[in-house]
Amino acid sequence: MATKHEQILKYIESLKVGNKISVRQIAKELRVSEGTAYRAIKEAENQGLVSTIERVGTIRIEQKKKENFEHLTFAEIIGIVDGQVLGGREGLYKTLHKFVIGAMKTEAMMRYLEKDSLLIIGNRVEAHQLALEEGAAVLITGGFDTDEHIKRLADQRKLPIISTSYDTFTVAAMINRAIYDQLIKKEIVLVSDIYTPYEKTHYLKRTDTLSRWYYLKDTTTHSRYPVVDEQMRVVGIVTSKDVIGKTKDLTIDKVMTKSPMTVLKETSLAYAAHMMVWEGIEIVPVVSPNHRLVGLISRQDVLKALQHVQRQPQVGETIDDIVTSGLTVQQEGSHFTFKSQVTPQMTNALGTLSNGVFVSFISEVSSRLMTYLKKGDLVVENISVYFIKPVQLEDTIEITPRILEIGRKSVKIDIELHHDKDIVGKAVLMGQLIERY
Repeated sequence: MATKHEQILKYIESLKVGNKISVRQIAKELRVSEGTAYRAIKEAENQGLVSTIERVGTIRIEQKKKENFEHLTFAEIIGIVDGQVLGGREGLYKTLHKFVIGAMKTEAMMRYLEKDSLLIIGNRVEAHQLALEEGAAVLITGGFDTDEHIKRLADQRKLPIISTSYDTFTVAAMINRAIYDQLIKKEIVLVSDIYTPYEKTHYLKRTDTLSRWYYLKDTTTHSRYPVVDEQMRVVGIVTSKDVIGKTKDLTIDKVMTKSPMTVLKETSLAYAAHMMVWEGIEIVPVVSPNHRLVGLISRQDVLKALQHVQRQPQVGETIDDIVTSGLTVQQEGSHFTFKSQVTPQMTNALGTLSNGVFVSFISEVSSRLMTYLKKGDLVVENISVYFIKPVQLEDTIEITPRILEIGRKSVKIDIELHHDKDIVGKAVLMGQLIERY
């Protein structure tokens, strides 16, 4: 039987997109405490089912798919531009497909407007009306208001009309920045992208006996299973090590390893991979924020997914991409030298190479070295950095990595940073090696 928490989530999911909800309303309708209702609404927000907007409240929104992350909802636009809703609140859940800057005559502007677009404009009431009639939302810049009949039209059409104190071009830049950030997020693979739901996996209850473990082992060929309690919360894990020498009539809670490592669906795949390699774990339970079992990930699935991601082109550049895109390499036997020029994005306020960029160079050079030597993928554990001299803007630097120790699963690398034959920085990196599948 579903718990009260799960019942509330199902109820929220069944609501029509655009519906407004509150803790008090949920508590009254489903006859639960306000604390239970609050926790469920917060989880619904984490799952992307609802959105809480200042001065508006919590509304049911359309759950985003990962491939549509570059599209923002009008509700998100309010947060980006610190806006105020003047009308059309029921349309806040709708997705923005494009925006038009109203810096032209009304007739010319109308050619670019279409359904679910956003007109960014100042205090031009006639343009506000025409935009709403074309099915577009309106963002009024400069802190201006609009006429009451425009607000009523926005309510009728269920199209938001928003006011912000920023000017038109600042607003456009802010929205562009948000879309760009979403594109970068789209490229970050999370556990939720690869995990196997618990309905398609096998797990044990703590009241089961060891004979159940043996049955699953014989029928699935796996030997590791998460253990759950009556509320489906993960309380342990059982492996073949735990059952050696134990009788089959013992209950699982007597032999399981308690408090196993778990991950959330929102955990990044890179973090999960590092944790699994560091701890030598083959499978990890995926749990909800209240620790209920959601699914499983295996180390092999994680590594395959990471290697697939490395082969994909990125849409949005991160700082690391900018830093490492200009790296060139020269090879003499087993000796590698990397070169790059210091660009404005790599500098601090003083115009010299920033500490963070230096660390990015060290990580990238070490990873590439392991790839060139066919030693596998590098997971960085520790970096000790020594800054000797500042490096100026537009200087060309040479980075020379040298392996100090290497084994099947770990490596220690010494890295020197040179400019004009002077050593300007040194580092020692230690990491783990992951075999490629």
